Amino acid sequence: MRIRIEVVDDLTEDEVLIRCSRVNDTVNKIHHFILEQSQSGSKLIFYKQNQEFYILLEEVLFFETDGEQVYAHTKNDSYRIKYRLYELEEILPKCFVRAAKSTIINITHIYSITRNLTSSSLVRFINSHKQVYVSRRYYQGLKQRMNERRSI
Repeated sequence: MRIRIEVVDDLTEDEVLIRCSRVNDTVNKIHHFILEQSQSGSKLIFYKQNQEFYILLEEVLFFETDGEQVYAHTKNDSYRIKYRLYELEEILPKCFVRAAKSTIINITHIYSITRNLTSSSLVRFINSHKQVYVSRRYYQGLKQRMNERRSI
């Protein structure tokens, strides 16, 4: 594999081009890594009443829907955001995982998971009273992502 970096002075936006004879696992991994790196700086604006807040994504424990609104929860507060959960799944870093139809959680803040074989499992967060449920449908994906994080 050949790697080449070309500096172009008049570009308004960085561009990454992958040239390959076929798309394989390696190319897919490179593509996902580049996407992840470029989106990790994504900025979200958080709203509460008539104020805008600029909070680091690392501080968010989870996102959840309440009716038509989507809220971001930190350890002690919650803020409205102007994205739908499916949009957040596209732009959030890999540490955010879908936990239920109405919830995306930040796995770096998970303190414990209480497994329930017949219904949803309970997730508790570090240094917070907040907790969410992981549906059976999303539990295996969450466990897999937790195991990936542990092996790094």
